[in-house]
Amino acid sequence: MEESGIRTIDLFDLDHTMAGEYLGQFEYPWEALAGIKQLIMELGGKLDPSEYDQVSENVWVHKSAKVFPTAYLGAPCIVGPGTEVRHCAFVRGIALIGADCVIGNSVELKNVIIFDNCEVPHYNYVGDSILGYRAHMGAGSITSNIKADKRNIVVHTQEGIATGLRKMGAMLGDWADIGCNSVLNPGTIIGRHTNVYPTSCVRGVVPGNSIYKSADNIVIKEER
Repeated sequence: MEESGIRTIDLFDLDHTMAGEYLGQFEYPWEALAGIKQLIMELGGKLDPSEYDQVSENVWVHKSAKVFPTAYLGAPCIVGPGTEVRHCAFVRGIALIGADCVIGNSVELKNVIIFDNCEVPHYNYVGDSILGYRAHMGAGSITSNIKADKRNIVVHTQEGIATGLRKMGAMLGDWADIGCNSVLNPGTIIGRHTNVYPTSCVRGVVPGNSIYKSADNIVIKEER
């Protein structure tokens, strides 16, 4: 994938998130991670109380969303319309969750933007990451957001892009699908409409419209 393919406008349709205007300011999506907390606070204060309940300080939940009694919503957080936050989900805080999403059993979220119609349904960890429209995390798949040596993260393109961030998970383009029990290493970028095989260990940039079978076997999808 050329570096142009990892820019914010290449990965995401910004019409499918409350963060669209905010994300549109940034050339690369990871540049937005530092400001998600402030964004949620600003958006939350403007939400229509006839549509959203403020269930605790700086936590807003749309009246049509379903939050299971055993789920935890840490502040600040917004849960969009039609979304389900299921049994024992742990939203640590700084989570902007869109419309018609699934945040499932024992999922943990921290410092994330989750676009509309995104599914994170079973035993997932997603931290310091952005998941695009209709992206899907298979059961047990996770985003690893910090290197073992604790050094700042570099996005591994041909040239390499220094992010200046010690914590960065993954950027999943619209319609990306991550197979069960896969690990997305710090700074991973998954292009739009790309599938990652189950149990994969992914590092770097995976092109859009492709199938990731292994690091040495990435197949571009045939046009239909």
